[in-house]
Amino acid sequence: MRIRLFLLFVGLLTLVLIVWHIGPGQIYDAAAQLGPGALLVLLIPSVIMYVIEAYGWKVTLGPSAKAIPFWRVLAIRTAGEVVNMTTPSAYVGGEPLKAYLLKKHNVPMVEGLASVIIAKTTMTIAEVLFILLGIALGVWLLGGNDSSGQTVAAALLSVGLLAFGTAAFVFVQRQGLFTWLLGFLRKIGLKIAYLEAREEQLRSLDRTILSFYRDNRPAFYTSTGLFLLGWLSEALEVYVILYFLGGPAMALSAISIGALSVFIKGGTFFIPGSLGAQDGGNLLLLRAFGYSDVTGITFALLRRFRELVWIGLGLLCLTFVGGRTVAIQEELTQDSGDGKAG
Repeated sequence: MRIRLFLLFVGLLTLVLIVWHIGPGQIYDAAAQLGPGALLVLLIPSVIMYVIEAYGWKVTLGPSAKAIPFWRVLAIRTAGEVVNMTTPSAYVGGEPLKAYLLKKHNVPMVEGLASVIIAKTTMTIAEVLFILLGIALGVWLLGGNDSSGQTVAAALLSVGLLAFGTAAFVFVQRQGLFTWLLGFLRKIGLKIAYLEAREEQLRSLDRTILSFYRDNRPAFYTSTGLFLLGWLSEALEVYVILYFLGGPAMALSAISIGALSVFIKGGTFFIPGSLGAQDGGNLLLLRAFGYSDVTGITFALLRRFRELVWIGLGLLCLTFVGGRTVAIQEELTQDSGDGKAG
């Protein structure tokens, strides 16, 4: 906890120093060009992204969730995402919460957990494809030199490791993720009472995941494609922001910037909110594409504005579909291994 607080402090200090170095007045003048109408337009791409990604999750849900209206699935996912964004959990802390909220609508916990694991997998696969597209476009648009060549090589190595990890995760899921985990823990002489007491439920979860991969390949590919469209909505947001900041806004550059900013954010997950690192990374990224430092940091701050809006909406959704947070956390602890809805 102390390390994370230290990283949060360093990130905040970094952001303050960047703003101070560039000049708060210049940043204010750039942002002042955008009226309330423009700020609302800037939110449209993220609305599209949330809707598409909710569909990407919905197609992985089992038969018990078919009767749940889409707007409620969207609200549940938005509530879970606010936990991912605001807690130090590497963007996975909200996934069990989504399964719990589904359980309140008579979706068995096993079915709900299976869906969030599968959806997280298809989302990550789409993310890797998006980043690879962004790197390829960046190399093509910016040209190559010794320095950029080393940067691209490092980026490709990092994405390659992510792709390998994702492929390995899919492979382990197909072999029985939780059964394998229990077996591994037993081999090293470590028995966790909570997991041991829920061995049958964990095996049922493995069977549900395996059944999806074996019998629902169209849904798997559809979910991956939808999440890829969701990631591409990030590029639309980049295009719109740059357009309102005076441009030039170009579609291919927007895709590359959007993908590489996702890469930067993912690589700095250990910093709460990627504070400072994400903002400085976006500044350097836009500078590489020929934009001024003022445009770069204003761009980063506008994206922070969008995050704050969605944090607020996520908290509203959490209140609407989840009730009291304390009660949620208590029931998650008690019921995370249950195979039937309570």
